[in-house]
Amino acid sequence: MCIVTIRGAITVNNNTREDIIKYTRKLLEEIIKQNNINKSNIISILFSATKDLNKAYPAIAARELGLNNCGLMCFQEMDVENSLNKCIRVLVFLKSNLSQTDVKHIYLEKASVLRPDLN
Repeated sequence: MCIVTIRGAITVNNNTREDIIKYTRKLLEEIIKQNNINKSNIISILFSATKDLNKAYPAIAARELGLNNCGLMCFQEMDVENSLNKCIRVLVFLKSNLSQTDVKHIYLEKASVLRPDLN
């Protein structure tokens, strides 16, 4: 096994605790499904959220999915002019037999514009 990283992002509709957790959960579930991840192989996940999302930590969704033995950290995304609003980004570190070129990065909702090469 080696260590690989998986990137992903999703936008939420509203700056509410419910939406932040719901959409982060949706993103994590899709990353886990598309990459056939055994949750026990996840080392850590870094979350960033745009400044307009401040009602909950995205990491709450990971804990609710049972990701209790990996490191989770939340940050505020850089405030870049004309960037995507209400966006949560993740960087997942995991032990895997996949090579880095074989992982599936997941971009959902309006965040799909961030990686048009994946659509």
